[in-house]
Amino acid sequence: MTVTLSDVAREAGVSLATASRAINGSANRTVRPDLREKVLDAARRLRYSPDANAQAMARGRTTALGLIVHDIADPYFSTIASGVTSAAERAGLVVTLASTERDGDRELAFVELMQRQRARAIILAGGRTADEEANARLSSALEEYRSRGGGVAAVGQPLLGVDTVTIENQRATGELASRLHALGYRRFGVLAGPEGHLTAEARFEGLRDGLAGLGVEIDDAHVVRGPFTRDGGFEGMRTLLGRSADGTCPVDAVFAVNDVMAVGAMAAARAAGLSVPDDVAIAGFDDILTLRDIVPSLTTIRLPLADIGVMATELALAPPRDEPRVVPVDGQVIVRDSTPRRS
Repeated sequence: MTVTLSDVAREAGVSLATASRAINGSANRTVRPDLREKVLDAARRLRYSPDANAQAMARGRTTALGLIVHDIADPYFSTIASGVTSAAERAGLVVTLASTERDGDRELAFVELMQRQRARAIILAGGRTADEEANARLSSALEEYRSRGGGVAAVGQPLLGVDTVTIENQRATGELASRLHALGYRRFGVLAGPEGHLTAEARFEGLRDGLAGLGVEIDDAHVVRGPFTRDGGFEGMRTLLGRSADGTCPVDAVFAVNDVMAVGAMAAARAAGLSVPDDVAIAGFDDILTLRDIVPSLTTIRLPLADIGVMATELALAPPRDEPRVVPVDGQVIVRDSTPRRS
């Protein structure tokens, strides 16, 4: 026979309401220590298992932390997720993971789902787009969630009115421009990611402005837009190579705005019969774990991705403040075999 909370209350000699507050907790009422101990002793004797939904209703929140990413297949997000999971476990929370496939409506729906499920906190990882209306809808949903006691943090641009870990994208790619220029590169192509994606734009602008300061201009014909994916990098590189009349590579170095695109670009170059780096040098951004198996080793900008996940979790679980906290994270240029010094 199933033991109910009423059985526990009767065994302990207290009201049902007192038994519920003692076992499930309460957002605004407490139970005297002696009564709470009586109820817990009765629950142990009867082998009563509390209902998780009842506890969530009583406390106003569950032990779940919602992590919403753009693409869990991308090692960038999976490594951030590992940091979030580690920090959440230390806080006694369980991570519920959702992947939006870069669909703003799905992202908003997941936030609303986390609210209905009374998640303790929500973390959103991924750059924002230039769609102001979509950003405003998401910001409004997060504000409603926070007004009910939930914690929120983001990784990306500080546009949502919540605590945010930001990446110093422009500064990092400006440094990459300087390093590649010092290695002798002058003709650059860019696989610039999706139109209107603010992370992609910042990374492209940092490289472009850094090179401009060194007297090097990037030809518009050598800038290719495409998805933030391996296949996006592959097709983007094919498009760039197709813009050469004689079939040779029209540039001596290609920068892809993330590593998975860079990996796709390397594959496309090889498929076209070109050598990396002899015929074209390639660089990326993020330093994802997958790069351990890439030959030649890829020049990139290293981000402490797991640490970023931990930072975001700590922000989401910290007591709220009147003004959103912004934690900037720098990238480190790592020069490897894919961009050797040019003679």
